[in-house]
Amino acid sequence: MSGRRPHRSYSLTAAFTAAVTTVLALTAAACSSSSSDSRRASAGEQTATAVQGEAARGETVPTAGGPFWIDPESDAARQVRQWEKEGRADDAKALRRISERAVAEWPAGDDPVPEISRAVRGAAADKRTAVFVAYNIPHRDCGLYSAGGAHDAAYYREWIDAFADAIGDAPAIVILEPDAVPHLADGCTPAQHHAERYELLAHAISRLKRQPKTKVYLDAGNPAWISDPARLAEPLKRAGIEAADGFSLNVSNFQTNDTVKTFGTRLSGLLGDAHFTVDTSRNGVGPLSGDRDEAWCNPPGRALGTPPTTNTGNELLDAYLWIKRPGESDGPCRGGPTAGTWWPDYALGLARKARA
Repeated sequence: MSGRRPHRSYSLTAAFTAAVTTVLALTAAACSSSSSDSRRASAGEQTATAVQGEAARGETVPTAGGPFWIDPESDAARQVRQWEKEGRADDAKALRRISERAVAEWPAGDDPVPEISRAVRGAAADKRTAVFVAYNIPHRDCGLYSAGGAHDAAYYREWIDAFADAIGDAPAIVILEPDAVPHLADGCTPAQHHAERYELLAHAISRLKRQPKTKVYLDAGNPAWISDPARLAEPLKRAGIEAADGFSLNVSNFQTNDTVKTFGTRLSGLLGDAHFTVDTSRNGVGPLSGDRDEAWCNPPGRALGTPPTTNTGNELLDAYLWIKRPGESDGPCRGGPTAGTWWPDYALGLARKARA
């Protein structure tokens, strides 16, 4: 998957309101890979007029004071401080478009607990909701830039159990296993691993949903990868989507809001009106034009998209989220470092081209 990528039943906006109220009460009382080129194939360059039209139709451009936690020690925040010390005031100002907005946490390594615990503590102190990505499924990413994951099913169960325990009673969103279901649908994951993957995804949803304030969205790829929603419906059902809060779309990709919302609405209709989220971290000007190789991997000239918000104006669309961490490389392509590595120059390019 591009970058370090390493689950639905009621309104997420209402859930956030309840969750934040709970955190306030407690405080008062006690205190991003890559995969196959076909997946990433660009749907074509989206014009600035189309992108601006989305804003004209009333999509909210929120400020930093949204419901999601902003990590004050993110790579972007540290970069801002460094550039300020170096006298690069204009660059630092531009990069605050990333550092002052919420991005998902991708707990890495064998033990997810330290990263999750730090985010949960920070979110509680700020009275916000933390956003996480669980990305450790065995046989991950078809052996490409973000290959890896748990070495077997037993270890994955232990890992996801620890992940859920670390969240505890805190309000949280978990984007579950980017690419895992689409790789089943497109055949990239070998057939001998299909039954195990379905079982592990269902276990992960069930385990995470035992946490009282955790919302779980199972990843469903993007419309430039698998363009027919019907190909995803049965795999999502088999993976236990009915027990989740919905599905996620466009993780680490660049498809425009309109394109993804249309696709999401169609897929939702096949899943009993399931809700969904959209990753808008880098879709501000849409995907790279043409049928270029690795159009998904560090494409030039892209921009930050709609900032994270639950104010989507769409009853099925629970939130725009920044799931891919803007500025982290998709992999060693177009001069980029290894997948998931912070790349200041690319981050600055995304920020400078952003419209909000």
